Amino acid sequence: MLFSLFHNEREAYIDTMTIWEILGVAVGLIVMLVIGFLLGIVYRKKVAEREISSAEDEAKRIINESIKAAENKKREALVEAREEIHKSRAEYEREVKERRSELSKQERRLQQKEENLDRKTDAIEKKTEALNQKLNQAEALQEEVKLVKKSQLEMLEKISGYTQEEAKQYLISNIETEVTHEMAAKVREVEARYKDEADERAREIIATAIQRCAADHASEITVSVVPLPNDEMKGRIIGREGRNIRSIETLTGCDLIIDDTPETITVSSFDPVRREIARIALERLIQDGRIHPARIEEMVAKAQREVNATIKAEGERAAFETNIHGLHPEIIRLLGRMKYRTSYGQNVLNHSIEVAHIAGLLAAELGVDVTTAKRAGLLHDLGKSIDHEVEGSHVTIGVDIARKYKEAPDVIHAIEAHHGDVEPRTVIACLVQAADAISASRPGARRENIENYVKRLEKLEAVTRSFPGSESCYAIQAGREIRVMVKPDEVSEDQMVLLARDIAKKIESELTYPGQIKVHVLRETKAVEYAK
Repeated sequence: MLFSLFHNEREAYIDTMTIWEILGVAVGLIVMLVIGFLLGIVYRKKVAEREISSAEDEAKRIINESIKAAENKKREALVEAREEIHKSRAEYEREVKERRSELSKQERRLQQKEENLDRKTDAIEKKTEALNQKLNQAEALQEEVKLVKKSQLEMLEKISGYTQEEAKQYLISNIETEVTHEMAAKVREVEARYKDEADERAREIIATAIQRCAADHASEITVSVVPLPNDEMKGRIIGREGRNIRSIETLTGCDLIIDDTPETITVSSFDPVRREIARIALERLIQDGRIHPARIEEMVAKAQREVNATIKAEGERAAFETNIHGLHPEIIRLLGRMKYRTSYGQNVLNHSIEVAHIAGLLAAELGVDVTTAKRAGLLHDLGKSIDHEVEGSHVTIGVDIARKYKEAPDVIHAIEAHHGDVEPRTVIACLVQAADAISASRPGARRENIENYVKRLEKLEAVTRSFPGSESCYAIQAGREIRVMVKPDEVSEDQMVLLARDIAKKIESELTYPGQIKVHVLRETKAVEYAK
């Protein structure tokens, strides 16, 4: 127990000693840290003073260098400024010199203009003086003329026995008589012209109607001739008690003319399609040799199918030849029917194809839609393919057909306007109208010999060229118009009217021509002057 107490006291003493040692060490460390800190502060202060001194020296050096550089830049800027000022001064002096030169030139020009104006003013003044003198002379002459005129009028009144008013009334009455005569002659001329135009229009309407309706017409376009191997075939075609010929006429709607003409039968009909069916059926019956009503009916049916196939093929050929697509099958069939139609001896289908080509060429030259122009040209006479069962002119029928099968409005309008029934509103309509006239009026198209045509035009030009003062003349519009160019120094404007009348009278007395001829007398006067 004593040992444990001793041991405890010893440990307490040791603990006390340890605490004091630790405290002493801590105090020493604190003192050392304070001294180190103070020494660090002194060292940093010295270092900072050295750095500040070095920075001040560096700043002074930089400032000195900057001052030197600034002075150098200043000197360079001054040199450049002097050079720029010198250059600007040189340019300014050059520009001033050029402006002075230009001003001197303008001054010289103005001086010349002033001199010219002075000369012109002097000339004008001289002319004014001369004109004033001439005016004074003219006034004096006018007074003298008035006196002479007055004396002459008094003398004329004394010689004629008429006063001035009586003479005026006498002249007016004579002029009224002449004017009345001229008016009557003009009225007769206008009546004759419109009568000729009415006759021409009537012939056209009649020719179109004949193609669509049964009426008397020339035999060469209303009959077809079928050759026979021998005259015995006539009896077989007539048949017992005429039953064969009646059967043929009933089935085809044509008349068979069997007369004394050897080895020939004439098929007569005003419908060309029926006449073609009858001709083909007769040729097949003659080749076959078996002629009786049943066989006739069979051959007529075959011929009808063949003609229908030909009509379709011709319509397709026309569309292919003109390169027109998208036509309704019924329109193609109607086009094919025009193969068997004629107008003044001109085949209507060939005429329509030609009009399509001409209209397309004209449209190409003018930059218009070529396809529409050709389509309208091909379909413009579509109404001529319809028989007399449908009422109306071929223009109206063609318009109705085109509208029925949904043709373009431009095509319908061109069909409606190609004969002038309505006023053309589009370029296509005008082109179709012109192409139709070109195709119909070209030499040889409608039964006029080309030699006679050329001779008629040459004689027309020769008659016109025989008048004095005529310089050149040209027959145009297929001989329906003559244009005469006269010499202006030989023919005055008043004489032009008399010359045109004399030419027209000589043409009437010496030439034979259809319709009328329009005489155009042209006189051209030119005046040329140069501005200096």
